[in-house]
Formats: sequence, structure tokens, C-alpha cells
Amino acid sequence: MMTKRELPPKSERIIEPFRMFGNVYFVGTYAESSHVIDTGEGLIMIDTGSPSNLEVILAGLEKLGFAPTDVKYIINSHWHWDHTEATRAMVELSGAKTLIGREDYEKAKRYFDADILISEGDTLTLGNTTINFIETPGHTKGTISFFFNVEENGRVVRAGMFGGAGVNTLHQGKFDYEGCREDYRNSVNRLLGEKVELFLGNHSWNNHTYEKWLDLCEFGENHFVGEKAWTKFLESCLRKLDETIAKDVL
Repeated sequence: MMTKRELPPKSERIIEPFRMFGNVYFVGTYAESSHVIDTGEGLIMIDTGSPSNLEVILAGLEKLGFAPTDVKYIINSHWHWDHTEATRAMVELSGAKTLIGREDYEKAKRYFDADILISEGDTLTLGNTTINFIETPGHTKGTISFFFNVEENGRVVRAGMFGGAGVNTLHQGKFDYEGCREDYRNSVNRLLGEKVELFLGNHSWNNHTYEKWLDLCEFGENHFVGEKAWTKFLESCLRKLDETIAKDVL
């Protein structure tokens, strides 16, 4: 259980780069999550965020003993600017190959031109890590979610990310595409059937990255691993969807 504490305003919440579990690291900011996986044969980066986030990522990689050229692949969870706007610059620094959901390819072109388009059931293998992708449309038409195994001291857990959990695009007049609400509900229900023990937040507030990082730093307590957080978050996504629909009806 996380320690209860008074937190600073969201604008003042700074997260230093850190190892979450096994070979998974957080290198982003409170507002724009970025993760890297050290596969032993290079890094897989998950989302880059905006240009201002890039400075944080680069500093974080250096603090963790990595270099930009260690990044071999960049997975973009969906096309929105706060997940992809710095991807082109990161590619220029690293030479990494980029991935995005097939249905988000055209819209993502304003930020970068993806090398690999992801479809249902695709995988990516680098070194000791194989990532399995599924299509979870709703937030955007091409939102992808993914899962992979992580090992630490002989313990293997399954990591996962819901690649687009926000309901902000599910309000009337803000749809990414027609049918997005139905797709979102189906995607969340599908994800509820997945076992995830290391829940990676598409944004830091999805999995309480900031609070759990504080507990890790101050008390050495790692609350990132556990099966309840994933299910609890997905159930909250369904509630927010219902609330969004109810508000639009009023």
C-alpha cells in the first residue's frame, strides 16, 4: 500500500529517471511518460512526448548510463502530440526505427514517418525482450497496447500498457473517428482479460508513477508490481466513459 503524503501541485512534480523493475526504466515527466527497456542488445523506447520532454529523456538516459544511440526502436502508443512530437528528433539522435499502429500512420505523419506499422498480433523482438501488440482503438483509431515479460532476481512478471486510455476524445464534437466510444468500451473489456503485474502508465497518473516512485526512493518499497492496479485502472476507464456519455446526454 502506498504511503499517504501531501503532494506538491502537479506542475511541480518532478520525477527523476529510475528503474521500475527488472530491465524497465522511467525516463519521462509527470505530464508525459516515457519508458525504456534495456534488452541487452539495445533499448526499446516507449513514447517520446513533446520537444520539451526530449531534454528530460536525454538527461535521464545519461544518468542511467545509456546513450541516445542505444535506442534501437521507438514504440509510439498513438499519434497524439504529447506522445509523438519529439519522435523525429529522437530518431535523428539515435537512428532508431519507429513503430505506430497502422490506423494512426497517416495522422502521425505530422510528427514523424513511421518505419513499422503495427497490426493485431504483431511482435517485436530485441535481445531478451519480445513485445506482443494488440489493437485497442477508441482514444484514437490506431491505439496499440502491448505486453512483455520482465525478470528480476529470478522472478518473471508480465508488463503491460494500455496505449490510449484518455476519454477526452470521447466527448461529442471531439471524436477521433465515428464509433470511437463503442471501440473504447470493447478495448477496455478486452484488456480486462489480460494479466498484467507491472502496469506501465501511458501517462504517469494512470498508474500513480509519481507516488510509487516517492515510496521507492524514500522507503525502498516497490509498489509497481501487483495485479490489482491494472484491473482497478481499467474499471475506472469504463466508469469515466459512462460519465462522459451521461454528460453529453444532459
